[in-house]
Amino acid sequence: MNEVFTIGHSTHTIDRFVELLLMHAITALCDVRSSPYSKYNPQFNREVLQPELKGHGIVYVYLGKELGPRSDDPTCTKNGRVRYDLLAKTDLFQEGLNRVKEGMTSYCIALMCAEKDPILCHRTILVCRHLETEGIKIRHILEDGSLEENGDSLKRLMQLLKLQEQDLFTPPEDMMQRAYDIQGEKIAHVHKDESNSGEDRKRRT
Repeated sequence: MNEVFTIGHSTHTIDRFVELLLMHAITALCDVRSSPYSKYNPQFNREVLQPELKGHGIVYVYLGKELGPRSDDPTCTKNGRVRYDLLAKTDLFQEGLNRVKEGMTSYCIALMCAEKDPILCHRTILVCRHLETEGIKIRHILEDGSLEENGDSLKRLMQLLKLQEQDLFTPPEDMMQRAYDIQGEKIAHVHKDESNSGEDRKRRT
């Protein structure tokens, strides 16, 4: 099976979440949150989620270290903001992609993060962007259980960013890559300490 699904846990109950996974025959859930915990939705804390999934025959794998949107690697940040393009080049990120690709040979995989809308989440803007270059089909499980092809997600993103109105002569593929870049910068994690220190320096000069 040369496809990967994604899903955002949002504020679902655990029963509804499992129902959505079973609806699409998911057999392995890869958690790509930087931290496998949720302050406001504790039903998705790893210690709660993992046994619940196991009871329904779904394997849980935590890949937040490899594929999460945050990074302590100083080479992956600029002015306190994580740069997705730099993060994607790290050995750790590539290791995470390889684990997903290897898992696809035995499981029907869904990548999970928190955001309900895939175009607002790094699972699409960072992880799936690079899986897609490997020829892997990406399908997003939406809040109501319907599926959205990644191409349709990108069309929504370009409309959101008003890119289609800006340049009628840019090839569609280039426009999609531009959309990924712009959205990646918008949603990238900002290290508060570094960001604040930068503002302090500006105020002192």
